[in-house]
Amino acid sequence: MLGLRGIPNVQGGVEKHVEMLAAKLAAQGWEIEVVGRRRYLAQSPLSSRDGVRVFPIWAPRRMALEAIVHTFLGVCFAAVRRPDILHIHAIGPALMVPLARLFGLKVVVTHHGYDYDRQKWGGFAKSMLKLGERLGMRLAHGRIAISREIVEAMGARYRVPVSFVPNGVAVPSLCGESGILEEFGLARRRYVLLAARLVPEKRQIDLIRAFAKLGDAGFKLVLAGGAEFETPYAREVRAVASDVPGVVLTGFQTGDRLTDLFANAALFVLPSSHEGMPIALLEAMGYGLPVLASDIVANRELGLAAEDYFPLGDTEALSAAIAGKLENLPGEEEVLARMAHVEATHSWTSVARKTLAVYGALNR
Repeated sequence: MLGLRGIPNVQGGVEKHVEMLAAKLAAQGWEIEVVGRRRYLAQSPLSSRDGVRVFPIWAPRRMALEAIVHTFLGVCFAAVRRPDILHIHAIGPALMVPLARLFGLKVVVTHHGYDYDRQKWGGFAKSMLKLGERLGMRLAHGRIAISREIVEAMGARYRVPVSFVPNGVAVPSLCGESGILEEFGLARRRYVLLAARLVPEKRQIDLIRAFAKLGDAGFKLVLAGGAEFETPYAREVRAVASDVPGVVLTGFQTGDRLTDLFANAALFVLPSSHEGMPIALLEAMGYGLPVLASDIVANRELGLAAEDYFPLGDTEALSAAIAGKLENLPGEEEVLARMAHVEATHSWTSVARKTLAVYGALNR
């Protein structure tokens, strides 16, 4: 598997998808090798976890070059390793599908979302991402998309079959002993949470401004997430947050600390303008939390109740929706019922089974 920063516990939706999928496939007897970017991986030169081998490979520390250079090196590495299947994740790395085919590799591509719609990319980068999408969809042996909308769009645009394999969620075993609540002065069920990277499409500033309109409501706003690169947007988030009482920036969190942030929140909000299929929103639902999400197509595909959505970018509507949710928080029985529902409908076991069906079709 190639096209991600690395696993385990590396920030990002693709990273979470690969981490969970790889573990499930390994449990079924597959030998899984994940190629990651060295600077995101603490263990070197080779780590193994749950039957998954992780190979750290160098990549340049430049946002515009990191993914594509690393994918090129990763495909060359795969040409030496000769896997039965090279599974490339995301449309940017899919630029290297022709090279993988030239090496005689059997390639599967997963489309995780329209990365060329992300605000951080300029015109040239967006054109390269669109080219990656085209090459990946046309030249891969197998194609996967994580939302039905992407499946339909790719089928119509490129006239190729694309399999629908959504993201999953692992319902957590609650911890409660990481100490992160005490560290940041948080009380159980007295804060609103967003867990996401500090990038423009996640719209943290919208959420901060909506939270500020609540006044002193007795709740805090927790933004859990960091930025891989220091950007003007990340600096703006910190500046805006510093002017609003009650906003807490925890930086990137993982493991038990992130579990505790989710498990003890009052409400999860995802105000983003771009998603493939929002794993963080699924995770919040897996913890039984009430949620609010922007009304973009990817979020609406989850089929939440109408009151769980708000118009993208409308901070007045978002503030009112937050206030309404905080006035009607669910009891513990309702939280447990929500957790059970998500476990039944969004399991990683199902994701693995559907992925294996795509692999199996390549050998028919």
